[in-house]
Amino acid sequence: MFKSLKSLASQDPVLAEQARIRFKKQLSYQLMIWPSIIFLIIFSYIPIAGLVIAFQDYSLSTSYFNNPWAGLKHFKAFLNDSTFWMSFRNTIELSLLRMFLVFPMPILLALIINEIPYIKYKKIVQTCSYFPHFIAYVVVAALWKDVLGNRGLVNNFLISTGLISEPIKFWTDPAKFKILATLVDMWKGVGWNAIIYFAAISGINSELYEAARIDGAGRLQQIRYITLPGIMNTVIIMFILSIGGLVSGNLNISVLLGNSFTKSQSYIIEYYTLDMGLGTMRYSFATAVGMFQSLISFLLVVFANHVSNKYNEVGLF
Repeated sequence: MFKSLKSLASQDPVLAEQARIRFKKQLSYQLMIWPSIIFLIIFSYIPIAGLVIAFQDYSLSTSYFNNPWAGLKHFKAFLNDSTFWMSFRNTIELSLLRMFLVFPMPILLALIINEIPYIKYKKIVQTCSYFPHFIAYVVVAALWKDVLGNRGLVNNFLISTGLISEPIKFWTDPAKFKILATLVDMWKGVGWNAIIYFAAISGINSELYEAARIDGAGRLQQIRYITLPGIMNTVIIMFILSIGGLVSGNLNISVLLGNSFTKSQSYIIEYYTLDMGLGTMRYSFATAVGMFQSLISFLLVVFANHVSNKYNEVGLF
């Protein structure tokens, strides 16, 4: 910054003085943002250099720069591991369920709450929808395990009403795990994820609704022709970001809701990486898996962004 001001001063003293005054006025804002930038550099950019251990036989007892090079050995190892492909399949399936079941729900919730005519009730519903987000996942998992347990609320009710004679094994049946985990994830996050759509809806010009009402448009017609087009750019951006998460699962769900009975359906890439890195201390192997996962996510985001720019002229970049 100071070098650029000196260079500018040598070329145009007037512009340099204007830049100095502007920088002085913005000094308080600069002091606010620089700690965040430094934090980002230290914890997000510098650790990228650690990816080099994916190509080494890394050991904690050896200097970081003295580990022997292994080339693509670790990449070949996990690509030939059947457990990796099981975790990869589970991650993709859970992500697709989250995309097609969970992703539309915040949009629908925002549209529904926006149609509540009474401001007081609207705020109450919004607040209640946010509440599950602030509950720790450990508590959420324990809650739903109790509710859907063999002696839980749901099974007790069904047995007492005579609808079933034996408890339904919700959490020990592998076939039920993915849909239950998706529903729990939806319950916890749908209200919080709807905030961005509330903001997008509030940015729509209210005069459009007034004009539509004068022309005789009903509530559904207003949603279809005003609200949805008004938030479509936001929906597209969020969808592009969700595409990048296709190979990223929710570790909390896998660890807290999964068990040995449902491992074939609940074991995801993050859990696999955790087991390989901390469980077996194969740090280079785990880094290679994480690097592969990040690369796939990056390519998916770039591809989705390209398609969106081409057909909708909306994208992240």
